[in-house]
Amino acid sequence: MNFLAHLFLSCEQEELLIGNFLADLIKNRNLESYSEGIQEGVQLHRKIDQFTDQHPLVIEGVHRLHPYHHKYASVIVDVFYDYLLVKNWERFTTEDFIAFTKRVYAILEAYKSVMPPKIQIRLSNMLDGDWLIGYGKYEGLAFTFDRMQYRLSKPEYLKGVIENLQQFEAEFDEEFRTFFPEVIAFVNDQCGCTIKTT
Repeated sequence: MNFLAHLFLSCEQEELLIGNFLADLIKNRNLESYSEGIQEGVQLHRKIDQFTDQHPLVIEGVHRLHPYHHKYASVIVDVFYDYLLVKNWERFTTEDFIAFTKRVYAILEAYKSVMPPKIQIRLSNMLDGDWLIGYGKYEGLAFTFDRMQYRLSKPEYLKGVIENLQQFEAEFDEEFRTFFPEVIAFVNDQCGCTIKTT
């Protein structure tokens, strides 16, 4: 999953959240320079990714997009799940979404100094562009995929991505509503914590 879902799945523990945020952005050889709590967040992120990648409903969604987007289908599903989390937000938590984003941004900003310079720049862009809010809108998704194209070897495989997501939104939404409570239960079991849900 993408940034928003991983941040949500952090049991409201600050260092766990930071590690969950950093996991895809730092190298393994640098991991030991971080606190134990942040390292646990990195490991949690990787466990969530493994759980997600092996889940039958997620695999079904990836297969649905594969004819259109080939090897990037799984990445697209990850990003689209953030959109679906915003869409279904009140199903999973009583915390107001805007309040959640402000709380998370404040935590990320407080830990900015422990992040590598390149990630500090990305974080500044996230805060300035209010990316978490953007994930809940098609315009925000389009912005995300536009940025992504510059890092891909086959950017043409993202052609028509928003239109395809709109076409299959009902199917993805139904799958997500079943999948996400299962990943919440998985995280609660892994961390011995409780993600506050409705």
